[in-house]
Amino acid sequence: MNTAELAPFHPENLKPKDPLTSADNSVNGLQAQTNNPTLPLYDSATSFIDLTEKTVDDLSHDPKTTAFKRLHKKLRRQVGYAIRDYKMIEEGDRVMVCISGGKDSFTMLDILLSMQKNSPIKFEIVAVNLDQKQPNFPEHILPEYLTAQGIPHYILEKDTYSIVKRLTPEGSPYCAVCSRLRRGSLYGFAEEIGATKIALGHHRDDMMATFFLNLFHGGTLKSMPPKLLSDDGRNMVIRPLAYVAEKDIIKYAKARNFPIIPCDLCGSQSNLQRAQMNEMLRDWDQKYPKRLASIFSALQNVAPSQLLDRELFDFEQLKRTPAATISPEEMQNRLQVLNIQLD
Repeated sequence: MNTAELAPFHPENLKPKDPLTSADNSVNGLQAQTNNPTLPLYDSATSFIDLTEKTVDDLSHDPKTTAFKRLHKKLRRQVGYAIRDYKMIEEGDRVMVCISGGKDSFTMLDILLSMQKNSPIKFEIVAVNLDQKQPNFPEHILPEYLTAQGIPHYILEKDTYSIVKRLTPEGSPYCAVCSRLRRGSLYGFAEEIGATKIALGHHRDDMMATFFLNLFHGGTLKSMPPKLLSDDGRNMVIRPLAYVAEKDIIKYAKARNFPIIPCDLCGSQSNLQRAQMNEMLRDWDQKYPKRLASIFSALQNVAPSQLLDRELFDFEQLKRTPAATISPEEMQNRLQVLNIQLD
């Protein structure tokens, strides 16, 4: 395992490639009383979009434009609200930001660093990349970028690629085995470096795609939680991009000109179920602009009594409340009052 030497980090000295001057000096929703942040591990490889495609408004591509500044402020606000609503980050946290080289994790790291500068609470950010020893993976890109930006980081080297290839049957997707191995490696490393939170780059659309995957193929109403405690209780995972739409991440990543690294391990596999879900969501967003917002709102507005889960709601204990017993005299009095009102 190779690790980069950690030097003291001073956010005020951070010099991004593109200026991000903004009139917004608030923390956009992050309050002093907020709690633990947990980070998403890696970007979803199957949701990778070629950032060279003309899929976004050109006005947002230049960080000096008003349009980009509005986008930056919007993302800060959404991340701040997610952190506040789910108490992701608290005073003194050491947040391990898992960065894969995809658009999502680059955006998450960039926004968290921006918010860290004027947050009312103090927390530390450490970027971690898991080098899985995939063939032709450009190992130099992330260390060079993180070093140039003055971001403290580790490169964790583990050959999970060969294990995934060995354990996955021919023609089957690698996702299940790969995610378990990656999660185990990152969980263990987080404890090793004293990280109190693990930040992953899953966004709003990833959460909805996971919901439909479980609905269509898993027989469960289940998505990705914005905050998750590991089974052994030793690691806390947070997803700061929980409220952020993928199309806004695409705009932001293109404007910031991040050195995007596509995932060839999973991305080379066609017809993955998650890719189909992502395509379905994009199609809906184009045809019915308000549909995704409604779906995401539904994930935050569950009515257990209107579903069929007997573990979630105690249907057996539902009892009808009988009408109160009324004496004949009282009934006669009520009828007389009613007749008077009708006259």
